[in-house]
Amino acid sequence: MASYSVSELNKVVRGPKRANYNVSDINAILDDAFLCHVGYVWKNQAIVIPTAYGRKEDKIYIHGSLKNRMMLGLLEAGEGSLTVTHLDGLVLARSAFHHSANYRSVAIFGKVRKIEDPTEKMDALECILNHMIAGHWDNVRRPNDKEFNATLVLEICIETASAKVRAEGVNDELEDHKEPIWAGVVPIKQIAYDAISDEDLLEGIEVPKAVKNYVNQNK
Repeated sequence: MASYSVSELNKVVRGPKRANYNVSDINAILDDAFLCHVGYVWKNQAIVIPTAYGRKEDKIYIHGSLKNRMMLGLLEAGEGSLTVTHLDGLVLARSAFHHSANYRSVAIFGKVRKIEDPTEKMDALECILNHMIAGHWDNVRRPNDKEFNATLVLEICIETASAKVRAEGVNDELEDHKEPIWAGVVPIKQIAYDAISDEDLLEGIEVPKAVKNYVNQNK
């Protein structure tokens, strides 16, 4: 079972018992999300913003405009880091100190490369869209030349990564178990509702199968 080696960069310091460096487990967490948070530096100011991404093997793809300062900052640095987090539950303890959350999170680190080859660039855009809804690329109009040329696509090759997962109940102090206070977990799940068709659709256009599949899988 392949794992990322542990270094000062990717080592989980706080709560190391919840750390996971297994490649397949990390990929599973990445594949269950569509938005990541990317850190970068702009004019000596650290900034973190959310953006869409796609994953293919050990590559993460993100895109933006040619003047996007996050994209340009990553290119200038030549390396980048992003995080993905799933909130799975609120852990409500007897004491305020032991309130927590159940979650799955990943931090990745890697080299940044601008994708220049037109075929590779289009494939990366397909990967990002299909990462949102599997197979949906086949239902849409491809980018035209103007759109394609105005889009900057970056590849972040995952060199190392780590996951941190909490999936347990309340961890109160033993003496607090005698207190007449409720404690427990409120599970949280992101769900999808039935698709709402655009009012201006041509007559006879139905919701694509890929969209229906996504909704059914995430109800």
